Amino acid sequence: MLTKKENEFLEKAIELSKKSMESVQGGPFGCIIVKNDIIVGEGWNMVTASNDPTAHAEVVAIRNACRYLNTFQLTGCDIYSSCEPCPMCLGAIYWARPTRVIYANTKEDAAAIEFDDHFIYDEINTSLRDRKIPFIHVAHPAAKQVFEDWKKWQGKKPY
Repeated sequence: MLTKKENEFLEKAIELSKKSMESVQGGPFGCIIVKNDIIVGEGWNMVTASNDPTAHAEVVAIRNACRYLNTFQLTGCDIYSSCEPCPMCLGAIYWARPTRVIYANTKEDAAAIEFDDHFIYDEINTSLRDRKIPFIHVAHPAAKQVFEDWKKWQGKKPY
């Protein structure tokens, strides 16, 4: 059960999803990020407007919140999304490390309107040789050296 304020935040994300749909910015998805009851980032689907397949509402909101907070992690933040995040957004959310995610529509609801990510979930669990898009591993000593240098580098900023 959400508090009144939490429900208002979720409704704001839903409003952004409607704005996205009606302004031809992209699909019907919206997201806000809140820290200490203040909206620090918002986004809506910008895939078709920006010709960027990564410009999902959650990713746009994460980028905006991180810019606003001047950090690469969203510690202490809550993400409110109009829909359960897709696999890409789920990865971005875990990298951002918010406190929690609150969402309205489910991935099944999204699939029912032709935003079906089931095939991506399937691909994640498929062996590399059987994936629909070939993934070809080519070990290269220069790439390995960069990783070795990183491991020893004193100036790194871990994340």
